[in-house]
Amino acid sequence: MISVDGLAVEFSGKTLFENISFQVNEKDRIALMGKNGAGKSTLLKILAGVQKPTRGNVSAPKDTVIAYLPQHLMTEDGRTVREEASLAFEQLFAMEKEIEDINKELGERTDYESDEYMALIEKVSALSEKFYAIDNTNYAEDVERTLLGLGFLRSDFDRQTSDFSGGWRMRIELAKLLLKKPDVLLLDEPTNHLDIESIQWLEDFIVNSAKAVIVISHDRAFVDNITTRTIEVTMGRIYDYKVNYSHYLELRKERREQQQKAYEEQQKFIQETKDFIERFKGTYSKTLQVQSRVKMLEKLEIIEPDEVDTSALKIRFQPAPRSGNYPVIVENLQKAYDDKVIIFGVNITIERGDKVAFVGRNGEGKSTLVKCIKSEIPFDGNCQIGHNVQIGYFAQNQASLLDGELTVFETIDNVAQGDIRTKIKDLLGAFMFGGEDSLKKVKVLSGGEKTRLALLKLLLEPVNLLILDEPTNHLDLRTKDILKSALQNFEGTIILVSHDRDFLDGLVTKVYEFGGGKVREHLSTITDYLKEKKMQNLRELEKRS
Repeated sequence: MISVDGLAVEFSGKTLFENISFQVNEKDRIALMGKNGAGKSTLLKILAGVQKPTRGNVSAPKDTVIAYLPQHLMTEDGRTVREEASLAFEQLFAMEKEIEDINKELGERTDYESDEYMALIEKVSALSEKFYAIDNTNYAEDVERTLLGLGFLRSDFDRQTSDFSGGWRMRIELAKLLLKKPDVLLLDEPTNHLDIESIQWLEDFIVNSAKAVIVISHDRAFVDNITTRTIEVTMGRIYDYKVNYSHYLELRKERREQQQKAYEEQQKFIQETKDFIERFKGTYSKTLQVQSRVKMLEKLEIIEPDEVDTSALKIRFQPAPRSGNYPVIVENLQKAYDDKVIIFGVNITIERGDKVAFVGRNGEGKSTLVKCIKSEIPFDGNCQIGHNVQIGYFAQNQASLLDGELTVFETIDNVAQGDIRTKIKDLLGAFMFGGEDSLKKVKVLSGGEKTRLALLKLLLEPVNLLILDEPTNHLDLRTKDILKSALQNFEGTIILVSHDRDFLDGLVTKVYEFGGGKVREHLSTITDYLKEKKMQNLRELEKRS
């Protein structure tokens, strides 16, 4: 369906990747993997035709429909949610109008025997055959089903798109792409703005209804559930595995071990050869042997192992004073904006050392309750913060609070204390700020880079209650592993607002579900909660039936 041949991309003399070739076939479900900055998003843009490579070609059959969802996108204003999503069918509507216009013209003309009249008949016949071959009779139902699946309510359908946040507008764009039923679907971080239920719906759609799919995602569970092939972009080249992400990790580990072994053996051989040259370079009887070995070294192709996986790096939070037994007690809490009640009758008790998740559809009050706990907004009821509680808070807009005039290194150096100061460069490297990147000023960083820096800064501050609101949206899988390990070893209390199931799995032991203004406690892991949730959905489906 798509053929990539000899692709190369260079920026300001720097090679992003060189001589990449691969095929995308029908029904391929491909995960595009690699560290941040490796070129994944650039490659996706080239496949979508929105960016040109320096060299090489991308080709596809003439009628191939390619749909692309970038990380950042805003829909236009002036239409309702339903109208915007229905634009997926605008080509069909245009075809239908053209058929109506031709039929109207045929009814008005009287030159029945002319060549022009016969040409119109042939044209409308061909258009009609093409139009009726496309099953669009239930397009309105398709639009509603897709919007509902992505988390919209029926009451949202006739609201203006301008009423919605960027995340919800991204969902509208995703709905349009899915409704086009493209031959190739290109998705760059599609789950960043979706809640758990919407992610499950998208998984089912991709597995059961989509054709070829290429996805970039930091949601490991999502990637594992939908993909059957993994293409890794690393150090300017690609590795193509016909397996899902988890199996790819095993194969990648084997590959790197083999590369490292070959690299070490070659380095040993090079050193022995250099020692021989140095020892005998002035010896007449060894002149030919010395010259031969010099030439051999000049021609030797140096083995270059792939990037070192930093996921084994351990980060530990700074020790903080012990808090009271109950860091957070919420009693009969209610919060409303104008006449709309967001949450009511909330009663929760979080004990010292608890690691809990706030989950639920977007707009159900998760971030609202966090703001109440932090006393950022007024509310009715009682919220008691325990003795000696020191809160560390990571908000979705945390990046905007950094000092733009400091360098990356200075930002971390200002908060690092004790032994961790000797490992600042290692920490920055693990969070993809190695080398010259550590000397960049914060103000020139991208949004994702600022998010990573803000998160690392928080890890180094002495707190005993961590509240993290969607901390993984801009982290690659290795950095998420580092963060998850740090949180597992954190001795304080954690409240996590997240839709990332893989990140929450093995980390939290209590789940608070937000929905319909209520907050329900589940004394279970995220995996057990999801199993239970699916059973509830099935019972609801049976009731509807």
